[in-house]
Amino acid sequence: MPSTSPALIAVRELPFLPPFDWARMLRFFAGRSTAGVEAVEDGNYLRAIEWKGDSGTLAVCRHADKDSLMATLEGPVSRHADELVAPLSRMFDLHADQRLIRRQLGADAWFKPLLKAAPGLRVPGAWSAFELVVRTIVGQQVSVKAATTIVGRLVQRAGEPIAGHPHAATAWRFPTPAALAAVNLDAIGMPGKRVAAIQGFAHAVAVGDVPVDGGLDSVAGLLPAQVIDLRKALLALPGIGPWTVEYVAMRAWRDSDAWPATDLVLMQSITARDPALVSAAAQRARAELWSPWRAYAAMHLWNEIADRQGAARGG
Repeated sequence: MPSTSPALIAVRELPFLPPFDWARMLRFFAGRSTAGVEAVEDGNYLRAIEWKGDSGTLAVCRHADKDSLMATLEGPVSRHADELVAPLSRMFDLHADQRLIRRQLGADAWFKPLLKAAPGLRVPGAWSAFELVVRTIVGQQVSVKAATTIVGRLVQRAGEPIAGHPHAATAWRFPTPAALAAVNLDAIGMPGKRVAAIQGFAHAVAVGDVPVDGGLDSVAGLLPAQVIDLRKALLALPGIGPWTVEYVAMRAWRDSDAWPATDLVLMQSITARDPALVSAAAQRARAELWSPWRAYAAMHLWNEIADRQGAARGG
């Protein structure tokens, strides 16, 4: 963590009910971290954050002795430490009812070995829904690694360096919607239609048509009706399909039943288990057995591939 005045540091404990698989959550974040904005180092998740006009650095690690995470906020943003407890707890999925999830998914023989292998698997959230949507659009039909590289280029092209920031890995602000909508993205490494989709989305957020981060600072998070409205608004934009919307819903909007049905890795995983389940419709019917915890089903299926290949595949 960067060194700063004690008056600008705040530490908060974020309790959870075990089991909690911090190592796998860090692996997920590490494979998708945006260079300059966020990083995983020495068991810590780090990122530059801004909250109500105050900026700083967030560091989250697992407590050495307790069933909790420790969140350290440095810089002016530390003055908001108490109100950040709830959104950070959602971001790291600390309130998931693992008992109910295991009961539902474990009723399907497919998931018994997956639950045994990773009993504390959670759905990694996102600090910014806007940032996640941009990354998800970039990730359409490309690998996780390729998407991460291109998002890093977007930060360099449209983001802002944080003056005097002492931690190089988190020394950039992710582009604002207005900046991303206006910047020249020629030769960024994406097809023109995907560039248009990103900038069209950024413009819609900048002018207030699609407030994707609405409710982030509420105590309870987004209501189901709000998530329905956000889904509709996002899906109506050019270049954004159901996969993008469902992926954002599971990670940023915390919809435990979101299901990115057309995700290639998920489809391959399901077909490998039952070759008769080839069509998206047949797979969706099977996935209904996992409701209302389909987002966790997706995580377990992705995690199985990542464990096998030692890579950040899926999502």
